[in-house]
Amino acid sequence: MSALGIDARLAATQILHGVLFDKRLMSDLLGADDGPIARLSGPERARAQALATGVLRHLAALDAVLDAFLDRPTPLKVRNALRLAAFEMLAEGVAAHGAVNAAVAIVRGSAKAGNLAGLTNAVGRRIAEGGAAIWKAQPPQALPSWLAKPVAKNFGRQVVGAIEVAHGRGAAFDLTLKAPAEAADWAARLEADILPTGSLRLKGRPQLTALPGFETGDWWVQDAAAALPARLLGDIAGARVLDLCAAPGGKTLQLAAAGAAVTALDLSSERLDRLSENLQRTGLSANVVTADVLSWTPDAPFDAVLLDAPCSATGTIRRHPDLPFARAGADMSGLFQVQADMIDAALAMLKPGGRLVYCTCSLLPREGEVQIADALKRHPGLTVMPPDLAALGVEPGWLTAEGGLRLRPDYWADRGGMDGFYMALLQRGAA
Repeated sequence: MSALGIDARLAATQILHGVLFDKRLMSDLLGADDGPIARLSGPERARAQALATGVLRHLAALDAVLDAFLDRPTPLKVRNALRLAAFEMLAEGVAAHGAVNAAVAIVRGSAKAGNLAGLTNAVGRRIAEGGAAIWKAQPPQALPSWLAKPVAKNFGRQVVGAIEVAHGRGAAFDLTLKAPAEAADWAARLEADILPTGSLRLKGRPQLTALPGFETGDWWVQDAAAALPARLLGDIAGARVLDLCAAPGGKTLQLAAAGAAVTALDLSSERLDRLSENLQRTGLSANVVTADVLSWTPDAPFDAVLLDAPCSATGTIRRHPDLPFARAGADMSGLFQVQADMIDAALAMLKPGGRLVYCTCSLLPREGEVQIADALKRHPGLTVMPPDLAALGVEPGWLTAEGGLRLRPDYWADRGGMDGFYMALLQRGAA
């Protein structure tokens, strides 16, 4: 067995422990200087992340398989190693000897669970022989109750099931082009599909950095749903536009490519470093500012503001299946207040008659439709501007009662879905 295989698998079990036991987000674990993947090579990092993501996406089904062959509780170290082996064998078709031997090696190397290496081997072999039928009979991973209840209340129980199916399928790579008029050419070069909204969707999961157009900055990775808020602003050529909570920068790049003079503001200097790298790669420019939205004051008001507010991120579970386990229904009332405060701050940075796009990658109306309804009550003269559905390439059924757009993971099911998002275009009253 190669060292690469063992190291990546061991890191994957450490990521699982961090998410399931320590309740940490995978992004925090992956970005930590002393984290599970810190000392791995590029291919090892990618493999560890893919394995951990796959296990979390299908955790309930994997546990159903394990429970059929385990007759006693096992330490988390052992269970995670077996989850990994089961996922490799049942979901990826990895040969039993490689997957099971890796699980045994991981358990044997544990100071506290090393004596269970034999059990790990026996259970792994039994899963290889009889686990496939149990695996195939399992339903998609259920939404946690703290999320399923509000989704069912607002969209219906059938939608909950459809979203669960979408989450189980995972997410494709979507690209936003620096020059949207060249979509047909780039779709042919990348063997990608052009989505109704203009984003390109890649087939499979290629190595992005090796694709044509990456080094030259002709495109960037951005979910099709996340690419819509910037386009809600319409023609912004020559306008002064403020991108709030801007990092890692997909919307900043869109605004700059559309000809706006962009100021990109974010609280995290580390995340802004990534934004600056993306600007350099694409040859686009923006004024990058490290500051808190709620305390920063611009020198002059802006023509338009885009606020991608901090949120529960519940719309991104199809690509971040760790979220339900790390969030675990934490109280989000403080987050709702921050969103409201940011809307107020963003409006204060606008010229009279200026436009604000508010958006969140959330499935919760409390972070979308309700925030807009409340903002309209707080700000006389504020109006919701109806989106140009045809120009955006979106469907009429996505339009909400107050005039925003509600996107869900189960939309475009035949094309591979999309992230859950809410967005609305607001116009400040004239002075």
